[in-house]
Amino acid sequence: METVQTLSESFNDSSWGFALNIVTVLLMYGPFYLANTGAMLFGKWIPDKFGFDSIVIDQGRTLSDGFRALGDGKTWNGFFGGAFFSGVLTLLTHQLWGGRNDAESRPFIDPTLWATSDDWFWIGGEWGAAFTMGFVLGVACMTGDLVGSYFKRRKGHKREGNESSQAPILDTLTFAIVIFIAAFLFFEGQIITSPDLLDEIIVLLILTPVIHRVTNILGFKLGLKSVPY
Repeated sequence: METVQTLSESFNDSSWGFALNIVTVLLMYGPFYLANTGAMLFGKWIPDKFGFDSIVIDQGRTLSDGFRALGDGKTWNGFFGGAFFSGVLTLLTHQLWGGRNDAESRPFIDPTLWATSDDWFWIGGEWGAAFTMGFVLGVACMTGDLVGSYFKRRKGHKREGNESSQAPILDTLTFAIVIFIAAFLFFEGQIITSPDLLDEIIVLLILTPVIHRVTNILGFKLGLKSVPY
């Protein structure tokens, strides 16, 4: 309880600066945002590397508007691989930052810092809790990504094989919004949903299109994506 109070007070300490809190929130939510990177790995890079086919979610189905439901880029191995990747990254952040629990720890704060054995996701102890949080919010990220793709297809934006199109808002804000909704629904009382960080979370949501663009350019340069968006 003392740790909770100390961190909450430090979030409101203007001497640290609003910017530091934004970076703190970004790093806490980073494993969940990076589910998209995991989807690239499991949906494209690994299948291409080892020569097996991805399982396309919509199975090539075209809706009444003449466009695909989701497109070739949305696969089951990418969906669950992205969520798994998010879980692993949350384990990693717990390993790296789990012992950092004072005000000076920012911006490196373990997203499961306030988790206890009374929480529903405390499955298999602290490590299970970390993976479960990451996996659940990774699923949220991938679900939001599917929602964005669905509406892109309805607007006529194609995604067939390596052919894709840009839609900055639908490519970014849908997955971010679903992550934050899921966080507040399933992880109320955790540090990632601290009321003291609400303003910073809103700013991060606004900055998400820029962050997503940078991540996709990196993925393109590393050969993980066929397009830089």
